[in-house]
Amino acid sequence: MEAHEISDIELRRRAHGRLYEEFLRHDSMSLGLYVLPAGALDPQQPHAEDEAYLVLKGRGRIRVGDDDREVGPGSVVFVPKRLEHRFHSITEELSVVVLFAPAETRPA
Repeated sequence: MEAHEISDIELRRRAHGRLYEEFLRHDSMSLGLYVLPAGALDPQQPHAEDEAYLVLKGRGRIRVGDDDREVGPGSVVFVPKRLEHRFHSITEELSVVVLFAPAETRPA
């Protein structure tokens, strides 16, 4: 078994000063915690992998391709690989679990 606590992952993310902290990696998938402060600009670019978001807390909007919707605690959003997407209009700090399948390609 591999088990993780979001509170521990959040502490590591803050200690490293990053928006994103990966906490699980296997060939078939990877998981990370992504946190964007209220008013932040989401810097991400399209990925080579399918992706799913589960919003744990916070409020904002997400644009995926031409679709745009509000997100909040409990929202789940699927993003097909290589599709332009971005969180925006963040009114409360967003804390989001991100799943990549297969595992996210790491920059060289």
